[in-house]
Amino acid sequence: MAAHDRVIPQVEQEEYDYESLPPNFSLAANMAAGAFAGIAEHSVMYPIDLLKTRMQMVNPTPAAIYTGIGNAITTISRAEGYLSLWRGLSSVIVGAGPAHAVYFATYEAVKQAMGGNASGHHPLAAASSGACATIASDAFMNPFDVVKQRMQVHGSTYRSIVECATTVFRNEGLRAFYVSYPTTLMMTVPYTALQFTAYESLTKVMQRHRRVGYDPLTHCTAGGLAGGVAAAATTPLDVVKTLLQTRGTSSDPEIRHARGLFGAAGIIWRREGARGFFKGTNARIVTSAPSTAICWSAYEVAKAYFIRVQNETT
Repeated sequence: MAAHDRVIPQVEQEEYDYESLPPNFSLAANMAAGAFAGIAEHSVMYPIDLLKTRMQMVNPTPAAIYTGIGNAITTISRAEGYLSLWRGLSSVIVGAGPAHAVYFATYEAVKQAMGGNASGHHPLAAASSGACATIASDAFMNPFDVVKQRMQVHGSTYRSIVECATTVFRNEGLRAFYVSYPTTLMMTVPYTALQFTAYESLTKVMQRHRRVGYDPLTHCTAGGLAGGVAAAATTPLDVVKTLLQTRGTSSDPEIRHARGLFGAAGIIWRREGARGFFKGTNARIVTSAPSTAICWSAYEVAKAYFIRVQNETT
């Protein structure tokens, strides 16, 4: 039988219809799925992300001691009001939609080019796709992340992201929005590569024991586990990134003039030792695991929807 006459088994056809992108799959639909996933991911777990930022700061002013995630959330909401837990969320919403659209569009394009959608297990394609995706999206998202963290610190008086961005630019220049970008890439490239590899691997294993096609539980579980593992492994670089992105809020001259990865890491090492690089680890895992589960679940829901609609119209 000729190759083009081969009859594709129903199970294989269904797996292709969902797990790989059809040749004519719309880029706009893929980017819309990514934007939806990004906004959903960051919005739901935002209060824990705010707590993580505060826990990671070196010599915060005023000094804050949080004995646990629950205690910290209660303390912040009582002292500053419940809405303070969501301060800076608008920056995430404005930036996360476009950034995640670029993120997942790049991910799918590179994965397809490297043969990651073919049958079988392709960890190298998954890791490479994730690395390329984060390089592209972080270039767009980094300034929004700086604004977010400036608004998250205790005592922030910024009333809007425009006011915060304008003030930072006026006082510190454009460099302030990208001083943490190299550190961010050093964190997010291995984070994303590890996350995507773990996600793809876990999904493949879990789907062997479940029905073929879209399965919300599989993607939610695999995403959560992958996010938690990747978050724990990259926490030290996240602490360095937080110092660089919030340096302008510090009254400490050395912190205010910290330059780059090694300068910030040196400050943390001298003042707090090795343990300083793991501040906020629990909060980061608690944020990343469900956030990644939500992100992948939302993305796969949207992707499955667009593919189904496209198949119905062709």
